[in-house]
Amino acid sequence: MDLTPRPGATPPHPGGHVPQVHSHPYPRPETPAETTTRLRPVRTRHPARAAAAAACVVLGLGLIGGAATGSWLTSDSSADGDARNSYATARTAWHNAPVDTLFPRTLKGDGAGPGGADRVWTRMAVAPDGGCTTALDPLLLKTLRPVGCERLLRATYRDATSSSVTTVGMIFTEGDTEAMRALSTRFSDQHLDARTDLMPRTYAVEDTVAAGFGDRQRASWTVHVLTEVPVVVFAVSGFADGRAVTDPQPAEKALAADATTAAAQAGLGHEAKGIADRIERGLRRTVTDLSENQQ
Repeated sequence: MDLTPRPGATPPHPGGHVPQVHSHPYPRPETPAETTTRLRPVRTRHPARAAAAAACVVLGLGLIGGAATGSWLTSDSSADGDARNSYATARTAWHNAPVDTLFPRTLKGDGAGPGGADRVWTRMAVAPDGGCTTALDPLLLKTLRPVGCERLLRATYRDATSSSVTTVGMIFTEGDTEAMRALSTRFSDQHLDARTDLMPRTYAVEDTVAAGFGDRQRASWTVHVLTEVPVVVFAVSGFADGRAVTDPQPAEKALAADATTAAAQAGLGHEAKGIADRIERGLRRTVTDLSENQQ
């Protein structure tokens, strides 16, 4: 990435917690047709005509079958090819797209705050791109192992009042479509995105309101495994004053109207979700643009 101007387990966070086929009635037995219907006599056909007719039928069926098979093969091949091209393009987007495109200096969140309030987030710093070993908790790293880690990009934003800070990241994986879909299904079925021991780590920025943004300051988070591109997008938010949070809450729960945690009442679930969503949308647009430019 060009930075020039241009996984259960014991929760590591105090107070954290780890968290059809319908049967159909048997069908009625079929009644042999010959017990209810008299077979009609069949005329004797001329051998030559019969042979010619049979040949036409075989030829016709062959053409139809070949056309259909070709269509299926072409369709599947085209879809697979598009998926492979999209994955190949996305996998290199971390160094083919400008940093300001991947992590805009300013993000506008119209209606992204509590009660539909507008939000504006300002980027404070972008972390040097690198691997996942030191930037992710061991358990999260283990969970992502089936898809591998090609590159990790992170940036930290603050809200307009400088009362909250959020680190957003993109993990560019080595997985193919099947592997990413399997990981997405696992996250969904096992609710891995709601486990406190799988929270992403923060990126603290010295000499800013995010200087004290560490593991104990994590208040709300979101993790989304994409399947149309080989990327995992995450975001984790906290208070800008550096206070420790003993009851972090996943963004989806913090967004609930009846949520009463400090993170929820401060709108930190909205911060994490809002920023992650916009970075994700931007990535999709970037991959589309890169793909079109390569054609």
